[in-house]
Amino acid sequence: MIHSSHKKDKGILLSKLKMIVIHYGEIGIKGRNRSMFENMLLRNIKKALEGEIETARKEHGRIILEEKEKIDRGLIKERLQKIPGIENFSFAMGTNLDIGEIKKMSVEMARKKNFHTFKVATKRANKKFPLPSIKVNEEVGKEIKERMGKDVNLSNPDFTIFIEIGERNAYIYDEKIPAMGGLPVGSQGNVVSLLSGGIDSPVASYFMIKRGCKVIFLHFYNENMVSSPAKVEEIIEKLTEYQVESKAYIIPFGDLQYAVISSIPSRYRMIVYRRVMARVANEVAIKEKAHAIITGDSMGQVASQTVENLGCIYEASSLPVLPPLIGMDKREIVDMAKKIGTYEISIKPYDDCCSFMVAKHPATGASIEKIKEMEKRLEFFPDELLEKGEIKYFSIRKRKRRGT
Repeated sequence: MIHSSHKKDKGILLSKLKMIVIHYGEIGIKGRNRSMFENMLLRNIKKALEGEIETARKEHGRIILEEKEKIDRGLIKERLQKIPGIENFSFAMGTNLDIGEIKKMSVEMARKKNFHTFKVATKRANKKFPLPSIKVNEEVGKEIKERMGKDVNLSNPDFTIFIEIGERNAYIYDEKIPAMGGLPVGSQGNVVSLLSGGIDSPVASYFMIKRGCKVIFLHFYNENMVSSPAKVEEIIEKLTEYQVESKAYIIPFGDLQYAVISSIPSRYRMIVYRRVMARVANEVAIKEKAHAIITGDSMGQVASQTVENLGCIYEASSLPVLPPLIGMDKREIVDMAKKIGTYEISIKPYDDCCSFMVAKHPATGASIEKIKEMEKRLEFFPDELLEKGEIKYFSIRKRKRRGT
C-alpha cells in the first residue's frame, strides 16, 4: 500500500488529520492559464484565513487546508463561502493512503450520523493508489454495512460518504458546502467602481468582485449636507468580506455640485454631473492601473439610464464603462442586495450626491453635442478634487471575530 507522510504529536504517529477540501469550478477549464488562477485563489484563501489554518496547498485540481487544533469553524465557513473562485468545500478527515485506514475512518464518521441507507462516492485523483474508485466504494460500503447493519442505496441514500484519494492522504467527508463560484479576485485586474449610498452600485461591485476584479471604490459626497460618509464605509466593509482587502477614494463634491446647479439647466444636470464623476473616475483609474469603470446602471430605471443618456454619460470616459446590472430589474437587484448583505445598509437614510440633482422633468434623450456645449460653462479639475479627498483602507482581518 501507499502511505503518506504523517504529522508527529508528542512522538505519536498520527493517522488522521482535520482538513478542509476546497473545489473550484470555472478555474478547472482554464487550460494553460489554469495554474495562474489556482495560485491566485490559493493566495486569496491564505489571506482570508491568516492565523486560522496550519497549511494550504494545491493538490490534483483541489486545494487542501490543514486545520489548527482550536479553530472557529463558523468563521472559516463564513469566509470560505465568500471567496470568489471556490465552488464548494468540505470539512474532512485526512488519513493514510491505506484502504484499512480509509475503511476505519469511514465507519467512524458514519457512526456519528443517523441514517437508514447510504452510499459511498470515491474520486481517485492519485492514480498510483492501487484500488480504483469503484473498488474503494465496494470495500468501504461492505465495511459500513457489516459493522452497522445499514443498507446501500445508490440512487437516493439518506447519507453519503465522500472519499477523495489525493497525493498525500485520503480525505473523507459527508457534506459539500456551496460557495460563490466565479474567478479569484485579482485575476482580471483592477477596476474603479462608482459607489453611491444606494442599493444598486454595491450589487454591481459585488458582481465584478465575483468575476475576478479587484474593485477600487470611489464615492462622492456633499460635505455641506453630510457630516460623514459612514454609511458608505459600512457598505465597503461588507463588500470587503468578498475581496479581503479594499481601497476607497472618498471625495467631497459639494462645491462642484453647486457649480453644476448654477451653470447647467435642470433637465441636463444629472447627465453633466455623472460625466464629471466619470472623468474623476478615470483619474483614479490611472493612479490605480485600473482597466474599467463600474456603474450601477440598470436600463431605463431612471431618466439618466436611457440608452441615449447612458451614451452621453459613458462618452466622458476614456476607459470602458461596465454596468453589470444593465439587464436586471429592481426586484432582482434588491434580492441580490439582500443575499450579499448590503441591502439593510443601503436603505439607511443618507443624502447622497444625486438626491437633489434630479429635475422634475429630466431629459431622456440628450445629444452629446448639446451636452458638450453646456459643459463649456463649467470649469473643474479632477486632480484638485482628488487632492481634497481621502483614501481609506479596509480589511476583514481588522474586524472583530464573533464573540470577542
